[in-house]
Amino acid sequence: MTLSRAFLLFGSDESEPTVQRLQAGQLSVDLVGGNLRAIRFAGREVLRGISFLVRDRDWGTCEAALDGVQIEEVADRATVRYTARFVAPDGAILRCDATIALDPQSVSFAADFTPDRAFETARAGFVVLHPVVGVAGRPVAVEHGDGTVEHAVFPDFIEPWQPFKNISAITHEAMPGVMAECRMTGDVFEMEDQRNWTDGSYKTYVRPLALPWPYMLKAGETLCQSVRLTIAQSAPSAAADGRPGKAIEISLADISRTLPEIGLGLRPENLTEELRHAGLVTELGARHLVCHFDTGAGHGVEALSGFRRVAQASGAKVTLECFLACRQPLDEELKAIAADVETAGLTLSSIAVSPSVDRQSTPPGSAWPDCPPLEAVYAAAQRAFPGLPLGGGMFSYFTELNRKRVPPAPLSYLTHCTNPIVHAADDLSVMQTFEALRHVTRSVRAIYGDRPYRIGPSTIAMRQNPYGSATKDNPLGRRIAMANRDPRHNALFGAAWTLAYAATVAEAGLEVLTLSTLCGPFGLIAAAGEPVAEGGKRPLFHVLKWLAELSGHTCVSVETSAPDTLVGVGAVTDGGRTVLLANISVEMQVVSLGNVRKSMLTLIDENWMRECAGEPKALDLREECVRLPAYAVARIEFPR
Repeated sequence: MTLSRAFLLFGSDESEPTVQRLQAGQLSVDLVGGNLRAIRFAGREVLRGISFLVRDRDWGTCEAALDGVQIEEVADRATVRYTARFVAPDGAILRCDATIALDPQSVSFAADFTPDRAFETARAGFVVLHPVVGVAGRPVAVEHGDGTVEHAVFPDFIEPWQPFKNISAITHEAMPGVMAECRMTGDVFEMEDQRNWTDGSYKTYVRPLALPWPYMLKAGETLCQSVRLTIAQSAPSAAADGRPGKAIEISLADISRTLPEIGLGLRPENLTEELRHAGLVTELGARHLVCHFDTGAGHGVEALSGFRRVAQASGAKVTLECFLACRQPLDEELKAIAADVETAGLTLSSIAVSPSVDRQSTPPGSAWPDCPPLEAVYAAAQRAFPGLPLGGGMFSYFTELNRKRVPPAPLSYLTHCTNPIVHAADDLSVMQTFEALRHVTRSVRAIYGDRPYRIGPSTIAMRQNPYGSATKDNPLGRRIAMANRDPRHNALFGAAWTLAYAATVAEAGLEVLTLSTLCGPFGLIAAAGEPVAEGGKRPLFHVLKWLAELSGHTCVSVETSAPDTLVGVGAVTDGGRTVLLANISVEMQVVSLGNVRKSMLTLIDENWMRECAGEPKALDLREECVRLPAYAVARIEFPR
């Protein structure tokens, strides 16, 4: 059977929504599923998006079913009208009548929405996204509901709480000589720094988080909201260089950091499969096993014994990622865990501990859950595991670490994870998270300095949901926010995402980076119905193997002229330099390499998938440019 190109790239034949470009003079928008993305003036991004969104009680997205879409384009004007239906998990329907109007100086989006019966939601209304690139740390004027204007800056380091509240309008300089005012009506708006969740945006949204949620929309009551972006131009603007037909240039520089060791996660529910594939840990070159352990989920000696057997088969170091119920005296709870570790014969290289309640987010305005002081938790862990390196932080995401900052003094290292599908799961949004990820590591370093730092397990799919009662099941393999499995992990997209993640955090000086589990939906081994045959190695295996080979080597920074489409990382090796590149777009990219004398090229791409998806083969590189197809990953060996 011939597999489709979409299946090889994304692990799914599901099509993303159609994108329709609407243009009025120098102002353009992309209409996607009834919402607006990539709002540009003179080719430069002014807003990342304006969307009308409905979330269920667990912050899952209620998808819109559009009806009666009408698009009128006349001269330098465009108008879009449609009706959308949002269905809550209990079957309640919210009907929304929407109108979008575009002219050369403005775009407006209005929505009137009415539930057929009581409609439970965590949020229903407009979301406005300001981009991060070229905006972070830059001036902004915020008009509040009482008419006062606050002159401030977009946060540079990631702000844990809302930087601006009670917003009526936001005005910033989109480019020299061009001011952009975004005015919002119909509810109380506030802004959060969405980089906390690795979204590449500052998000302005309706209904303050300090108000109770979920909440009920009243049956039959119509609510009205609107957003209007106005462009004021005081000087001619130069069109942005879209680089059509141009080769992407790269520049390399050695930096005083070494690349991190690669970890793999182990989970007790995958124990049987993990034991069967324990040899892959050595083949991949992973040096750490990050072992998920939660007595509240019934984990005990059996799970610990399984971790021991995998460690013995691989020789990898073991870190116990230990959730604490904190329902009995801390010394008793931790000494019982230590006794189980000893009974299992498991040798630990480090232990990371966190109260179980801290895996759930505490949003602004909410009461913090009962929890022993972290100083007491860490002290009890040190008594139960004397002399063992102790890790702390958050086993959820940077958001929670930023909001509940841990006392660093007792810790041998800090740790947290990230996830790219908290708010949006489309391909573009997932790859745009790398714009924010570099700010995450910058912010951690600003808070904690040069303290040893580890990240992971971080994967495309969400292993836990700090913002609701559960992750979202995804049996059909779709692109779903907060899903506990994601088809792209299994395909070329997942390989490119993995390399891009490692490249983005390379300069943070991590000790350990974990971007996969050994088995299961977050793992290395293909299941039935995937682009690779069942039991084979998913494409990201080979990327992680390359990264593991470069662990401990001096990092080579790779700067590209198109960081939104091509990212890379390299290392100084005995033979010269090894550079890994990832095309994080769906379009073919041409990369200019300069002098390639005696260089070698290895490609993980669509052709490799179709031919064998086995061990990638290196070939002589004879041309100064290399073509990278959609979501391809390249390894280039440059001799001294």
